[in-house]
Amino acid sequence: MKGIDRLVRRNIAELTPYSTARDEYEGALGVFLDANESPYPNGWNRYPDPHQKKLKQRISELKGIPVGNIFLGNGSDEAIDLLLRVFCNPGKDNVVAISPSYGMYEVAAQINDIEVRKVPLGEDFALDREALLAATDAQTKLMFICSPNNPTGNAFSNSELLSLAEAFDGILVVDEAYIDFSKVGSLAPRVAEMDNVVVLQTMSKAAGMAGLRLGMAFSNTRIIELMSMIKYPYNLSQATQELALQNLEESYKWKIDETITERTRVAEALRCTAGVLKVWDSEANFLLVKVKDADLVYERLIGGGVIVRNRNKVPGCLGCLRISIGTPKENDILLKLMQEL
Repeated sequence: MKGIDRLVRRNIAELTPYSTARDEYEGALGVFLDANESPYPNGWNRYPDPHQKKLKQRISELKGIPVGNIFLGNGSDEAIDLLLRVFCNPGKDNVVAISPSYGMYEVAAQINDIEVRKVPLGEDFALDREALLAATDAQTKLMFICSPNNPTGNAFSNSELLSLAEAFDGILVVDEAYIDFSKVGSLAPRVAEMDNVVVLQTMSKAAGMAGLRLGMAFSNTRIIELMSMIKYPYNLSQATQELALQNLEESYKWKIDETITERTRVAEALRCTAGVLKVWDSEANFLLVKVKDADLVYERLIGGGVIVRNRNKVPGCLGCLRISIGTPKENDILLKLMQEL
């Protein structure tokens, strides 16, 4: 390893994490008089498993990643926030991110008083490796790369990302929220062999569990240990854990396949629609679409009951709307409205 601990905030490295009596008890049954809970059963009177053992084991089986390399959080946003807290000293350190990209990297950094250095993507939203590295200095602790990227929809090759991780003297955070819709393979199965890479994934997109707020981080055991040290003890509710386990027993591959098929159909139809200037190829479950008057089209779509994302004011996305791929019926409604406009 490159020495991950040298990047960790000193107060975090010296922290004694909160622990519960049940961390020391392995049994499933017992007389629990340790946590000041209500002893009267109603299905929810006990605190949830703080280590999410059953859920992690199931995710481990599905992903082919050891349990020790998995962190589960309240959405990927929790993992983003915890990484900033582990590695970045407020008012001193900085992070680098591509632009345009997912806005929560910047918001989470600002909340933690961390400078964000945004590096524009190149032509057709290509990754500019040299510009990213040039934006770093001795105080750059994290670099955020969303792949497939939101809102552009393009994915970066694993060779590009691994080359960047090798050259970067901090932690490369690869956000794979949309990886299930991409031809590019995930880096997650390789995290155990890499010392400075964190891969984020989510159950909110392809798995259809946005309402449960379940995010995942995959990394080497030391980084996972540090994130687990500073998370809130019971960050995932019992309901989230149980419902996620139930949902993971059902295959959602057909939904991914249908979304990819519909993505192609919608893109082709939009390219033949008057007023649409460009539709970028996508590796995600959405399309970035450039139109003649983004604000007007956005308002008229809302008037027709179709809500899309107006990205017109985002640097690099002038005149663009981000359109999620819905069911075939929902997509038909969108296309009809676009043609009428």
